[in-house]
Amino acid sequence: MPDLKAAAILFRLKRRNAETIFGAIAEEIESLSVTLLDARAFIDNQLATAGAMTGKLGIDDEYVQHGIHIAREIARLDIGQGCVVRKGTVLAVEAFEGTDDMLRRAGTFKTDETLFVKTVKAKQDFRFDVPVFGLRTLETMNAAGLRAAALETGKVIVLEKPAVLAQAKAWGIALHGF
Repeated sequence: MPDLKAAAILFRLKRRNAETIFGAIAEEIESLSVTLLDARAFIDNQLATAGAMTGKLGIDDEYVQHGIHIAREIARLDIGQGCVVRKGTVLAVEAFEGTDDMLRRAGTFKTDETLFVKTVKAKQDFRFDVPVFGLRTLETMNAAGLRAAALETGKVIVLEKPAVLAQAKAWGIALHGF
C-alpha cells in the first residue's frame, strides 16, 4: 500500500506504467539533491558486445534486420523490449507478461531459424530500467527450442556474462550483439 507521498506521485501521473512510475520516483529522489547513476555505470564488462559472442547466428541477415526493426518498433510503442521472429514472420512480442513467457509462447511454433531480439526504448532511462539477459532467460530459450538471440550492444546487461556465454556455447545457442 503506497504511503501519502507515493500516492501523490501516482495520482499526478496520467499514464501508469513502469517508465512513468519509476521516472516520477527518480524525479522525486533527485529533487532531494541525490544524483541517480546510470545502472550500467560500473558493469561495462557485463554488457552485450558487438558481433558473435558465442557463435554464428546462422540466420539470413535480412531476417535479423527484420527482427531488430520489430523489436525497436514495439519498444518505441512502449509495448515491450523483445520479440521472436522466424524467416520474416513475427512469432511473439514481449508485452506485460515478460520475456520468459514470450519465449515459451514462441517455442510452441516451429523453432528452426528463430531469433530472439532484445533491445531498449529510444529514450530508455538507464537509471532504473535496463534490459537483462541472464541464465534464466537462456534456460527458457533452451527449453523452448530457440537457438539464437540478438542483444543490443552496450545496452543489454548479460547478467553473469561468463556463465551465460559458457552455457550458451554448451547448449549450442548463438548470442550476437547488434
